[in-house]
Amino acid sequence: MHSTDSVNDSGKIAFSSCHPDTGNDLPRRIKSYVRRQSRITGAQQRALAESWGRFGLETGCATFDPKQAFGRSAPLVLEIGFGDGESLAAMCAANPGIDFLGIEVHRPGIGHLLLRAVALGLTNLQVICSDAVEVVERYLPDGCLDRVQIFFPDPWPKMRHHKRRLIQPSFVALLVQKLKPAGQLHIATDCESYARSILDTLLAASELENTAAGNGFAQRPNYRPLTKFERRGNNLGHNVWEVLFKKRTHCPMIDHSPPSYAGEIAILL
Repeated sequence: MHSTDSVNDSGKIAFSSCHPDTGNDLPRRIKSYVRRQSRITGAQQRALAESWGRFGLETGCATFDPKQAFGRSAPLVLEIGFGDGESLAAMCAANPGIDFLGIEVHRPGIGHLLLRAVALGLTNLQVICSDAVEVVERYLPDGCLDRVQIFFPDPWPKMRHHKRRLIQPSFVALLVQKLKPAGQLHIATDCESYARSILDTLLAASELENTAAGNGFAQRPNYRPLTKFERRGNNLGHNVWEVLFKKRTHCPMIDHSPPSYAGEIAILL
């Protein structure tokens, strides 16, 4: 699963010919992200060149095998959009008995995470650089995840951009398929309108149940570290809304045909 030549001489991550981004059998869909052209530092560039073979995964054509990727059987957490990777690295270091799979498209952020992974000596982290929706749909087997965490996804606050938001009913249905029974879906955002939209979307998913009292927002679990931006926001009086649901153990009969994209898990804590 690991590619030893997955970064070329320029430090740019390269993908196999079967990478999801090259497939033509999916309907064209609206992306929930924009690839930012932020400056990448020399250290981040070196981390991509030297450490991608250790921590990076090529999606290829084969279905993801957690035991093969991590060399063991352990609870598996997926984080979508880990940003600079500081909080993900901290969670990996604090939970050596849990395996973490991170998906991000921002190369400087991936480089920063790889720097932290090497410094901390992490052995329970793997990273994918690709579109999260396509990776989840095409690469991850059903029922493989103990938790999915999505922290501070782009809120796309303008009404005309709401269609770009990641948390849509079709994507939630896809995530539910990948969760184990009693697996958790944890989302945090500092945009109140997006938070309420997320809460409504998850409440409408019959295979999920809210872990928070009164079907409302949850408290931040101890396993989620504060990010530096979040601490700065807290100092300015900004709020963060947490949505924490779990997959029902006995789910109602639901049509699991692939959706169209056209237009503290207790044991872990």
